[in-house]
Formats: sequence, C-alpha cells, structure tokens
Amino acid sequence: MARHTGPVCRLCRREGLKLYLKGEKCYTDKCPVSRRNYAPGQHGKARKKLSNFGMQLREKQKVRRFYGVSEKKMRRYFKEADKMDGITGENLLKLLELRLDNVVYRLGLASSRPEARQLVNHGHFLVNGRKVDVASYRATVGDVIEVKEKSKNSPKFKELVEKHQGKTPQWLELDTEKMQGKVIAEPAREDIEIPIEDHLIVELYSK
Repeated sequence: MARHTGPVCRLCRREGLKLYLKGEKCYTDKCPVSRRNYAPGQHGKARKKLSNFGMQLREKQKVRRFYGVSEKKMRRYFKEADKMDGITGENLLKLLELRLDNVVYRLGLASSRPEARQLVNHGHFLVNGRKVDVASYRATVGDVIEVKEKSKNSPKFKELVEKHQGKTPQWLELDTEKMQGKVIAEPAREDIEIPIEDHLIVELYSK
C-alpha cells in the first residue's frame, strides 16, 4: 500500500468505526473514534446524505484501509475474486483475510495489521519453515506460520501471545508455547471483524 504518513486515527474517524490501526490504543478510552465519533475536518460534524456511488466508495475505502492495500492491489483482488466460483464479494474478503500480514495479526503475533506488515517485511516469520518477508503472501490451508527462532526470545512476542490467548478465529490454530500458528480452514464470511457490505464494493468495481 502507498504509505500513509498522516494520523491513522483520522482514517477510522472518516469511516465512522474502528479499523484497529493503532493496536492497544483502539481498545482504550483514548481512541479518537470513541471520543469524537464524527469525520475529521471543519465540516466533519455536518450530516451528509450519500449517493449510491458515495456509499459504494465509502465501503471500498473502509475495506482498503482495514487491510492496508492500495487501490491497484484492491482491483487485482477483485478481478481474481470475480473469476472464482461462488459469491464475488465473499471471495474478495477471503483473499484479503488470507494475506500473511492479516494472518499474523489474527494469530495475535502483532498488535495491529500495520505492525504485522512491518514485522513480516523485517523477516520475523517463517512459513512452512522458510522465511517469507512479503506481507501480501497468500496463506493456504495447511500452512504453518511461526516466529523465527531468533525472534522468539523477544519480550514483545511473548507479551503479545499472552494477551491474545483465546481470541484466535476458528479457521486458525495457535500454539502459544511454540509461537506457531496453522491455517486449518479457509476463512468464512462470519469471520470478518468489521461490518462490511461487500455487495456495494462489487457494484462499484462492476461499473
């Protein structure tokens, strides 16, 4: 994704919900979305009635920011999802959920998706015993993701695993002692953390 250098909390406020881009801060009273639940800027409090296109655009932007992908990459995912069997919108979300940075975050080995992307890029993880430093790498059923041996002694990873116990989604399996996770199934539609009307994204890209 083109690197966002501004305050990420503004992105959450723009979408009107928490995208969990700041890790622990998102779960505290300091979260700007909880304190100022309106869009940023001078006219943020003004109520605006969105057109059909506006609703489609906001839904697409919400998903892009949630998973941290560029517009170019998002379109590629859509084209691939459209060629797959099944419902295009659900296929799109499944492809995004299977990104390695998202899997790392969902396993609790990072406090946020941006942090997971950084940790993956810095080479802290192995997939099936081999180092993978590409955040967009697509995990498949049976893949084993683990913290590399040199990083396992880091207090950061130990703290993250302890805090995340019991929060692993059903399609993933986590061994806290080994700091190792496994993809045991493909993610289902109900596994998505935020409310997304994927049909609006499909309508937008189908024009």
